[in-house]
Amino acid sequence: MIRVTIHQTDSYIKGFEMSGHADFAEHGKDLVCAGASAVSFGAVNAIMELTGIEPDIEQADSGFLKIDFPENMDKKTDEQVQLLVRAMVISLETIEHEYADFIKITFTA
Repeated sequence: MIRVTIHQTDSYIKGFEMSGHADFAEHGKDLVCAGASAVSFGAVNAIMELTGIEPDIEQADSGFLKIDFPENMDKKTDEQVQLLVRAMVISLETIEHEYADFIKITFTA
């Protein structure tokens, strides 16, 4: 199962972690893993390209991804990052809605 943890205070998203494998299908044909990976990596790439920020990124071949956003962003950049990361969360929730046995999203403070 893919586990996604969204780190937030109130409704402000500070970062997220993703780990595990969906095991929906064999390696290379797993639509849930491919979808979750495309959404998360696409969002991080968009944030970096469109806002110019460099989040703290930890990654491992085991399917682990951890992203922490800088705390000292100006207001406009911060709003852009929040919009993009919220869009990522909505996309991941859409996947979770259809494939709840293979991906689980939790929110923590």
